[in-house]
Amino acid sequence: MALRYLLPGQMRFMSENGFDVLMISADGKELPEVISREQCRHIIVPMTRKITPWQDLKCLFRLISIFRKERADIVHTHTPKAGLLGMLAAKLCGIKVRIHTVAGLPLMLEKGGRYRLLKFMEKLTYACASQVWPNSNSLLEFIKEHKLTSSKKLRIIGKGSSNGINVNRFNTEVLDEKIISGIKEQMNYAAGNNYLLCIGRLVADKGIVELVDVFKILQKSKPSLKLVLVGEYEPTLDPLPAGTLNEIETNEAILHINWTNNVEYYMHLANYFVFPSHREGFPNVLLQSGAMGLPVICSRIPGNVDIISNNETGLVFGCKDEQQLWSLLEYAFSTPEQMQTMAKRLQEIIRKDYRQENIWQNMLDAYKSLVN
Repeated sequence: MALRYLLPGQMRFMSENGFDVLMISADGKELPEVISREQCRHIIVPMTRKITPWQDLKCLFRLISIFRKERADIVHTHTPKAGLLGMLAAKLCGIKVRIHTVAGLPLMLEKGGRYRLLKFMEKLTYACASQVWPNSNSLLEFIKEHKLTSSKKLRIIGKGSSNGINVNRFNTEVLDEKIISGIKEQMNYAAGNNYLLCIGRLVADKGIVELVDVFKILQKSKPSLKLVLVGEYEPTLDPLPAGTLNEIETNEAILHINWTNNVEYYMHLANYFVFPSHREGFPNVLLQSGAMGLPVICSRIPGNVDIISNNETGLVFGCKDEQQLWSLLEYAFSTPEQMQTMAKRLQEIIRKDYRQENIWQNMLDAYKSLVN
């Protein structure tokens, strides 16, 4: 999923610009599409997202075997588990250029023993890396503040983001009218309704509980308000409470789309994008919705605040603060022209600073510099 949704196009760009790229990830239904699109070799290593010591150890030895055979100039990892195992294996194999991109820190939401364990794992990952690339200034400052690694290792590519935004795709002028019609039919779309869109995994740390609670209050006075949730449930990893699940499934004003490859079409049809997540790195969905000119209301957390400036390019509320979320949504509904002005300002910034091609070129230049 990371190769498909977080890094699309990046591997092929590097391959077309002088690097022999080998992709490594767990297996998944996205794999055939990834290999077809990126046109790069791929090896499956069955890494997990959970803490699974025996499986992790087997994956570590598998990575060591691959690295010794391939004799890579650069190992570049994304996601916490791939980072821990990949950086450790690369260090043990003597690979000189070991880069880990930090796109989010699960430890931000933890306490007690689990916090200490996750912090140790992050510090071990960074200790094994020769370069640590946070994908936002907020993450960089968090890493510095908590002394997770030496400042000398830290670097941000461009102005942030792991992969930038495809401004040619996220553009209202290139949308297919047939797809728009199909999605309208799926949504039972009506022009008189107000559509509130949220995209992301349906888990507690994405703020779905607060969003559903606030929506239930808002819909009492706004019968034309609809909530569209696009994302998959994760019943074994930070699942939603039963009450929230029941509300999503039974409330006729809430539309749940399990997953789609056409998120830009939902953004085109929505009136507002709301993103109440508890932790992020540099969220792609904010770049995407901004590129589509969709007004944004998001939580005040690292990553979000690197993209959205309150009352300038969107509205920002306190993380988990349902009262403030309700207040800002009421404000957004009553001031559509002001929201559109902020959305236009955000769109201009994203198209200027976060184009994929710019991020890729900056990364390519860094790669070349690191391997002379």
